Amino acid sequence: MLTGLTLILVAAMLMVAMAAGNGVTEPVSQSIVLLQRGNTTERREAVGVLARLGDQRAVEPLAASLKNDADTFVRQGAEQALWQIWHRSGDEAVDALLNEGIEAMQRGHYQAAVDIFTRVIEAAPHFAEGYNKRATTYYLMQRYEESIADCERTIALNPHHFGALSGAGLCHLGQRNLTKALEFFERAVAVNPNMPQIRQYIEDIKRFLRDQSF
Repeated sequence: MLTGLTLILVAAMLMVAMAAGNGVTEPVSQSIVLLQRGNTTERREAVGVLARLGDQRAVEPLAASLKNDADTFVRQGAEQALWQIWHRSGDEAVDALLNEGIEAMQRGHYQAAVDIFTRVIEAAPHFAEGYNKRATTYYLMQRYEESIADCERTIALNPHHFGALSGAGLCHLGQRNLTKALEFFERAVAVNPNMPQIRQYIEDIKRFLRDQSF
């Protein structure tokens, strides 16, 4: 009888063999092919590989799977893979600084986190996640205008960033600007339909606005 580890190894070997049969030998490219063409098991394996190794080449295929894949686990895996890719700048020093800022933010040291994320942005101005993490920190500080500005910078660099889209919506909600909040929430679920809390906000805002019209 095959053990669990053996089954995983066999599945991985089959993935490589299938991708190689399509003329693809590099792991990220292999996984993209399997994500787009494989069966359910292969697609689940593919999103795991892309979470560990994926780069910008994988963003569009993962974003498509996030919206269109019939399998819940593939959609969840695609979401996690996108977050992992977005946290990789390609520069180890920048990534270490980003993680330092995240740790400060999680500890509630918000101004220190803002300062660190600002250093990330200065070091890598085209790295969207630096702006997104500073936006998150500003939101936690209730500095909504600054957070919205950073969300918009994030979206300009990474139009698939459902986190920044929903974050901008939360900021507008904090400002009681329901129309703008609804706009950003709807844009967020258009990219990532798998956000039940954001869908609930959309329903609640629409109901409130409808009731106010009477």
